Amino acid sequence: MTHVVRAALVQATWTGDTESMLAKHEEHAREAARRGAKVIGFQEVFNSPYFCQVQDPAHYRWAEPVPDGPTVRRMQDLARETGMVIVVPVFEIEQSGYYYNTAAVIDADGTVLGKYRKHHIPQVKGFWEKFYFRPGNLGWPVFDTAVGKVGVYICYDRHFPEGWRQLGINGAQLVYNPSATHRGLSSHLWRLEQPAAAVANEYFVAAINRVGVEEYGDNDFYGTSYFVDPRGQFVGDVASDSKEELLVRDLDFDLIEEVRQTWAFYRDRRPDAYEGLVQP
Repeated sequence: MTHVVRAALVQATWTGDTESMLAKHEEHAREAARRGAKVIGFQEVFNSPYFCQVQDPAHYRWAEPVPDGPTVRRMQDLARETGMVIVVPVFEIEQSGYYYNTAAVIDADGTVLGKYRKHHIPQVKGFWEKFYFRPGNLGWPVFDTAVGKVGVYICYDRHFPEGWRQLGINGAQLVYNPSATHRGLSSHLWRLEQPAAAVANEYFVAAINRVGVEEYGDNDFYGTSYFVDPRGQFVGDVASDSKEELLVRDLDFDLIEEVRQTWAFYRDRRPDAYEGLVQP
C-alpha cells in the first residue's frame, strides 16, 4: 500500500501584532486540513516579526515558554481541532537570561512531542541573532508523529550539513526548515542547499521562508517556499516570491526507501574516517 502523506507549509507576511498573526495561521491550517493535509509547518518565529534585524532588548517581549506558553497551548488546540501534526517555531524563554530559537512539534492529538532548538546562530548585518539566542542544546530530535518521523532544522542551520545528516541517521522522513532569509544575501543558495540536503540524506524537506518587508529593517524576505523529495526534485510548484501562500503537497514516503536502496548512501558512509570533522 502506497504511503502518501499530504503535507502543508505557510509562508506569511507580518500582520503587525501577534494576535492577528496567530489567527491568520489558524485559518491557513484549517484550510490545509480541509484540503486533506495531515501535517503543517510555519516559518521561523512565526508569531512575531523577524526582530533580529535590530539589536534591542525590547524584543525579548516576544519570548514565551515552550511548551507551557500561550502560543504552543493555542496550537495544541488547533492540532486537536484539525487532526494535523503542527511544527511551531517560536522565541523561547527557558528561564531568565536563557533564550532560544525553538520549534515545538505537536502531534495530531494535541500532544507536545518535544522541541528543537536552533544550533547555529548567525551574527551578521540584518541577522543579529546572537544578541537574543543561545545555541541549541537538545541535539537533533526526530519525532514519531501521526504522519511519520519528522525533524526540524531552523534557517541558518541549513548551511551546515552535519545536522541534516544527524537527522537522517536519527530516522527522519520529513524535515521542516523554517527560515527568514532575504534577497541578495544568500538567495542563490535557497534552491540549492535544501534539495542537496534532501538528496544527501534521502528524505523530504519542507523549506519555508517569510515574505515581504517588515517594520524593523529593510530585509526583503522572498518567500519561494517549497517541498523537495529525496531525489532533489521539487514537489509541485515553488511558492511566490512576493505573496503569502499556503502550499499543500502529496509526499510519497515510499520514495524514501526506494532511493535509499538505489543510491545506498547510508550503506557507504565512513564514520570511522570522519573523526577530524569534530575537532575544534
